[in-house]
Amino acid sequence: MEIEVRKYLYDIQQAGQLITDFTQGQTYASYRANPMMKSAVERQFITIGEALNKAVKRDVSLNEQISDIRKIVDFRNILTHGYTNIADVVVWDILQTSLPRLLQEVEPLLHQ
Repeated sequence: MEIEVRKYLYDIQQAGQLITDFTQGQTYASYRANPMMKSAVERQFITIGEALNKAVKRDVSLNEQISDIRKIVDFRNILTHGYTNIADVVVWDILQTSLPRLLQEVEPLLHQ
């Protein structure tokens, strides 16, 4: 795997870890009530989507190794360009369900 792809995967891993750190011990209600946390989480999801978009352009085999790449990139686009359509419950659900799977899939790729 080329070094640039590894860098993008590392950025994904780091952004995911920040989201995990930001939300540790939080509930949906506390997340929803904290605009600074919401902004921080959304910013890290944007980083994940952008890094994944760049990585898959350099290594198309990631399409088979990482689930829902297109959905992740599309989510980044919504956060960036359609921010008025963002539902807190959707972001919370993604960070609870999809983010852990993404981080599990990225981890072994970093060590290839």
